[in-house]
Amino acid sequence: MKIIRCIDQRGAVVTAALEDDGRALRIEGDLFGEFKVTSTVIEIKEQLVPLVPKAILCIGLNYRRHAEETHSELPRYPILFMKMPSSIQAPLKPIVIPQHLKSDKVDYECELAVVIGRTCKNVSEAEALDYVFGYTAANDVSARDWQKHAGGGQWCRGKTFDTFCPLGPVLVTQDEIEDPQNLRIRTLINGETYQDSHTRDMIFSVAQLIAFLSGSTTLEPGTVILTGTPEGVGMARDPRRWLTEGDIVSIEIEGIGTLTNPVVNESY
Repeated sequence: MKIIRCIDQRGAVVTAALEDDGRALRIEGDLFGEFKVTSTVIEIKEQLVPLVPKAILCIGLNYRRHAEETHSELPRYPILFMKMPSSIQAPLKPIVIPQHLKSDKVDYECELAVVIGRTCKNVSEAEALDYVFGYTAANDVSARDWQKHAGGGQWCRGKTFDTFCPLGPVLVTQDEIEDPQNLRIRTLINGETYQDSHTRDMIFSVAQLIAFLSGSTTLEPGTVILTGTPEGVGMARDPRRWLTEGDIVSIEIEGIGTLTNPVVNESY
């Protein structure tokens, strides 16, 4: 099932299932409890992020070829950082380049996002995927100057500006993704491909990440896990390729679809 959140013809925020024929059928109930897909067709006035995350956990340096392009050693354990709820951005809404805390080194990162569907703690790798509700596409937008040199050694400042976590366009339920380690993943800017890789290049699989993140830690339903980005990021290219106002960034993941956002400068 492909699930969206949107504003309907009445101005209400609703959750809906997208049918193959393009119709959106209203969903009633709790996605992480009991819910049903009704026969009520809704008119989509504005698409929103497919869910409001309970938490946003992010993994750095989780693709082998990305580690190679940044001349980094492979991590022994997953590298964890977090993003704030205000970093979430909807499909087709702008990624905003900071001007108050100015950055001129804003980068793109296509990522597979995993949504936890039920409470888990200390789960095994073998059982981890049973706790997944579904998957969506994410862009881990990163201000490299704040991440690398002005963040006090921590990544969060450069990773969690407003709009720095676009999600969407749909939330695909777990049953439709047979193997999360078998998905093509790409970034296109203005129609030109900059990242083109495959989730099998992950250092730590989705199951391994869930087992690690749930260790001695409760992951609640609605927790979103960004699983890392492949090679081809702007900071590793020659010449470097930073996002600028007017760019159109698209994240494509096999089985999920395309998440597209324009880029604008912050106004203040």
